[in-house]
Amino acid sequence: MHRIGLVIFPDVQSMSLAPISVFEMANVASGKSVYEARVLSEFGGPVRTSMGITIGTEAFAEPDFDTLIVGASTEIAEASPKLLAFIRKSLEVSRRVTAPCTGAFTLAQAGVLDGRRATTHWAYARGLQAQFPRIRVEEDRIFIVDGPVWTSAGMSAGIDLALAMVEKDLGVEIARAVAKKMVVYHRRAGGQSQFSALLELEPKSDRIQNALAYARRNLHTPLSVEQLAETAHLSPRQFSRAFRAETGQSPAKAIENLRVESARLLMEQGQLPIDVVARETGFADRERMRRAFLRAFGQPPQVIRRNARVAA
Repeated sequence: MHRIGLVIFPDVQSMSLAPISVFEMANVASGKSVYEARVLSEFGGPVRTSMGITIGTEAFAEPDFDTLIVGASTEIAEASPKLLAFIRKSLEVSRRVTAPCTGAFTLAQAGVLDGRRATTHWAYARGLQAQFPRIRVEEDRIFIVDGPVWTSAGMSAGIDLALAMVEKDLGVEIARAVAKKMVVYHRRAGGQSQFSALLELEPKSDRIQNALAYARRNLHTPLSVEQLAETAHLSPRQFSRAFRAETGQSPAKAIENLRVESARLLMEQGQLPIDVVARETGFADRERMRRAFLRAFGQPPQVIRRNARVAA
């Protein structure tokens, strides 16, 4: 039995509770009780969330959890000495100490992130780095695992973090079944950017959304405007005009951003040769991919891969 302890406090952000649903569905997918979860606070009793919902909690004492999750808040405040001591002790006895979103600040105050890699919500990442210079903050990551300490980006990234824990504990098939039951994508890789090219485009109509979904599934092909227009059931001229009106980008620029995003993830994973990555993401050759990386990141693919290897 994996015992999960979720520490919350007054005005905790409501999304901090979302990881518990992942462990609940892991029990369902496994057909048995693999996880047991407890919601904790310093004094126990009812705790009011940022949304005004009251949650019943148990007072924490000596840590005896396999995994400790520290909740997040929208306001960064100094944690109590008792909570910080509890986190430090948990790092000694627990297999994992984790924090989604701004919970990383609480881990940092406890000193457990010193000398480690960590991430947090993109809006707070530079503040975390400035306040705690001994941490190697990587602001453009969904989640990071550094030894027994796990941190994630903000909001829904806590679900990715919990799915990664389930995958580590129970295997990829159970994690995939949990994601399917929760109607979310199978967890995003930890190295994936917090910034999605598709989210930045935000098309309004189903036609343009369908064309982008088609493009993402077929990045290895040339993907001409004519192909995308056919998918959207528009003429090439109508499609180009509608696409720019809805996204603020030309189809060619949007497709390049999707290719770069996919190629970067493959480069950071480090399993495929550069020529293969270029072909798989539709750049045709490594020189075209290099130029696209320089435009997007100011660095060639080799540097992106080397930095990922050093970080690992």
